[in-house]
Amino acid sequence: MTDAIHTKVLIIGSGPAGYTAGVYASRAMLAPILVQGIEPGGQLTTTTEVENWPGDTEVQGPDLMVRMEAHAKAMGCEVISDIIHDLDTSKRPFIAKSDSGRTYTADAVILATGARAKWLGLATEEKFKGFGVSACATCDGFFYRGQEIAVIGGGNTAVEEALFLTNFASKVTLVHRRDELRAEKILQDRLMKNPKIEPLWFHQLEEVLGEDTPLGVSGIRVRHTKTGEMHDIPCKGVFIAIGHAPANELIKDDLELHNGGYVKVKLGSTETSIPGIFAAGDLTDHVYRQAVTSAGMGCMAALDAERFLAESADDLEK
Repeated sequence: MTDAIHTKVLIIGSGPAGYTAGVYASRAMLAPILVQGIEPGGQLTTTTEVENWPGDTEVQGPDLMVRMEAHAKAMGCEVISDIIHDLDTSKRPFIAKSDSGRTYTADAVILATGARAKWLGLATEEKFKGFGVSACATCDGFFYRGQEIAVIGGGNTAVEEALFLTNFASKVTLVHRRDELRAEKILQDRLMKNPKIEPLWFHQLEEVLGEDTPLGVSGIRVRHTKTGEMHDIPCKGVFIAIGHAPANELIKDDLELHNGGYVKVKLGSTETSIPGIFAAGDLTDHVYRQAVTSAGMGCMAALDAERFLAESADDLEK
């Protein structure tokens, strides 16, 4: 433990929740360390226009994350490009180990690991992943310029992906198992007015079709959810946009979870089932899942951690 790096507050994750926690913890003179994780900047780095961030009528997701990281650093937060793969929550100080071989000890931990894209779990989905199957339009959309592609899903993510992909594709087929979308009305209106997008109602993906040499997608096989009828649709790319699941691998066996794996926090707080461990953003929020609410929870987590550390110090002095 002689090589361990100690901090009062260790922030794990670097989306809006993590960076905002870094700003507030720094302002509280807690000298926080933020370890960015597997996807620095979080989900917003894979989006395009963000139109609902207060103060910016339109801002690119990656640009917003660059600004938030710079803000956290300017306040004094130490931001480290690394991945925490083990967190010992059994005693304080908490012990975190990273992929680079570093060991961190912390009096309080703020978890802001966010959420990751869900997959359908089809064998052919896995087979063609990275070879025509993707969960990130902004990452891979450019490769399908002038080609026909399919988007699977019916929520905000699916509609946003479909709209973005019309910048490249000649046609986008949106496959949804129901006959109405769950996306926000403004997004639905844009989708319905876009001549490049063709919704396919009451269908679900059964199989991704393709070639082995070279490995690549040639189409999809879909099933009508009411009649069971199957038919094939030619396309060169398939984008899975069925939502996200909390990135809870680090603590799923230690903290109390609910609603499909989200970290449970006390009402009106970011406190978890272990004192000194706080959770913010999409790791715990299964309802709102917005950048602005994640940032707000990051603020709450830093303030909760500050209060916890102050009360812990008072207890030691008694």
